[in-house]
Amino acid sequence: MKTPPLLTRRFVQILFSGIVVFIGIRFYLFVFCLENGMIPEIERPAGVEAFLPLSALVSLKHWLYNGTINSIHPSALVLLLIICATAVITKKGFCSWVCPIGFLVEGAAKLNGMVLKKTLRLPAIFDLLLRSLKYLIAGFFIYQIFYKMPGSSIEHFIHSPYNQFADIKMLKFFTDMSITAFVVIFVLACLTITIRNFWCRYLCPYGALLGLIGFFSLGRVYRQPSHCIDCGRCEAVCPASIDIRQKTWINSLECSACMSCIETCPEKKALGFKLVPGRKSLGARTMAIFFLLIFTVGIIIARVSGHWQNKIPLQAYLQYTASTTPSSKTANHISPEKKQRMILMMNQLRAQKMQNFKKSNESQK
Repeated sequence: MKTPPLLTRRFVQILFSGIVVFIGIRFYLFVFCLENGMIPEIERPAGVEAFLPLSALVSLKHWLYNGTINSIHPSALVLLLIICATAVITKKGFCSWVCPIGFLVEGAAKLNGMVLKKTLRLPAIFDLLLRSLKYLIAGFFIYQIFYKMPGSSIEHFIHSPYNQFADIKMLKFFTDMSITAFVVIFVLACLTITIRNFWCRYLCPYGALLGLIGFFSLGRVYRQPSHCIDCGRCEAVCPASIDIRQKTWINSLECSACMSCIETCPEKKALGFKLVPGRKSLGARTMAIFFLLIFTVGIIIARVSGHWQNKIPLQAYLQYTASTTPSSKTANHISPEKKQRMILMMNQLRAQKMQNFKKSNESQK
């Protein structure tokens, strides 16, 4: 029995979302140990750098200028390159197959159908103006980093405390959320439930970048007019509200290769996602295998080449977390017990570093 494309895509979404949750929990435990003056027994999960897009863009400029991948947040660049590579084949497929935010947004659309029964659609002129926002946001950061930012500032930014510990700052944004941040997220959630795909359609700069790359994608949805019965089901389920019936091939910046139109079409040969016109359509299983392979192979290459884990020493993490704990901000001191644990931890790290240095010298002799 053939598995429906939607179920295959849901499996991939749940798998990647589960991986993100697992990474988040491990990183929280890693930081928790540091904040309590303990050496973490678990390795810092490098995948957390997927949520550092600015660091990834600066690292991309550093790589293009110097030909080397910086050692502060290397996996941020690796994941950015992998995600952009997916757009060369599957347009904005990352958004509908992998991105956990996209998965949540789709869940909000389902909630919209259950609660409001009808999706709110904005007038065409307002929809067009709002859609330009995400491209303006993405363009702003690309302009500031690749044009305005001088080459001499790249190294300074990469090795700055702000960038080095951006992962911890990102974690604290959620664990120590301010009232303003909570209100903004709550409003965005309400808008996403009320207006289908509000965040992805109007505000996500990552989606804008992938949309621009995806415009030149090899893969796209093709429509065979001779088989189309003009029922309109494809356009009704399209999350991007693309006018599919008026085209023979879909090259919209908003297409995320979700295959919803293909699945709902009553005519099997009317729609298909193809790399070459006239050739066989790519099935959902092929798409799923593609996403799993490109991430797996990309990460393995990064690990083997030493461009996955960062080179920030644990001692630096310990000193940073010690300086940003609430006790050091409010009372300007650290409890004696915690201070003793931190000193012990630093001594252990120094001893381990000296031991590794001696072993290295002995091996050279």
